[in-house]
Amino acid sequence: MLAYIIRRVLQSVLVLLVVGLVAFSMFRFVGDPIDNMLGQERTQADIERLRDVLGLDEPFPVQYWKFMTQAAEGNFGISYRQGRPVSDILLERAPATLELAAVSGLFAITFGIGFGVLTAIRRGGLLSSTIMTLSLVGVSLPTFLIGILLIYLFSVELGWLPSFGRGDTVMIGGWSTGFLTTSGLKALILPSITLGLYQMTLIMRLVRSEMLEVLRQDYIRFARARGLRERSVNFHHALKNTLVPVITVTGLQLGSIIAFAIITETVFQWPGVGLLFINAIQFVDIPVMAAYLMLISVMFVGINLIVDLLYVAIDPRLRSDTSKRGH
Repeated sequence: MLAYIIRRVLQSVLVLLVVGLVAFSMFRFVGDPIDNMLGQERTQADIERLRDVLGLDEPFPVQYWKFMTQAAEGNFGISYRQGRPVSDILLERAPATLELAAVSGLFAITFGIGFGVLTAIRRGGLLSSTIMTLSLVGVSLPTFLIGILLIYLFSVELGWLPSFGRGDTVMIGGWSTGFLTTSGLKALILPSITLGLYQMTLIMRLVRSEMLEVLRQDYIRFARARGLRERSVNFHHALKNTLVPVITVTGLQLGSIIAFAIITETVFQWPGVGLLFINAIQFVDIPVMAAYLMLISVMFVGINLIVDLLYVAIDPRLRSDTSKRGH
């Protein structure tokens, strides 16, 4: 087991190094940040001086090595646009994105598992058929279109919920939260549904498929033959075995929630790191773009690592396989 953990950690570190190299290489072709930072009256001396200050005159391997070593220390350089440390900017924007991702993830997991179990147990019923039909919306429509439709219905037509922004926030230490204000909670509803609907649909369909497969197994028939209550059979025996393969997909979907937040934040003008990344592209703010992609990569790799370890911890067969390979 220990050898497996060490191997997975080393693989994760290698993935982060490769992602950092690819991201840093791509940004060399986005554009020259000097053009946006200096005015029309700039001279060649001004350009060379700024390149020297930003380290853009150094060879690419040197720039990449400096970026990765500083990133490991939490230092992502200075924003070309704002002239401030990128880490400070990310810390200001991170609470908005993390709260949105947390609410979206909770929405996706709760309703995904709940609806998946319901549609599996009561398959063929009117409610089950209605849920499965409506779930096609979450799979078929793109995220930005779902957001626009929700804004039109609940903000423009009904006027129940705000169409953009984060609402009022409260500072707790260095964390700004909208959970403690009415406008902040209202502002979370539409973007959370927009961001979590696709993930919820995937989780629901996976849970339903796995649940139907488990319910056909012989040990489920044996449990029913013993006279166990249907509720105990469904939730204690069937659901427990259903969740083993669901954990992997659910973990990946939680990681994608943070990555896909960039679209939702743009639609709702949500002041998170996704909207910050879009603005950074417009101004060729390479440190901000590189820091964003590195953070997303760290989250994805970290979630994958946790999911793999949970998968091994839950399934005894995998524990025996990893121990055999270790020997």
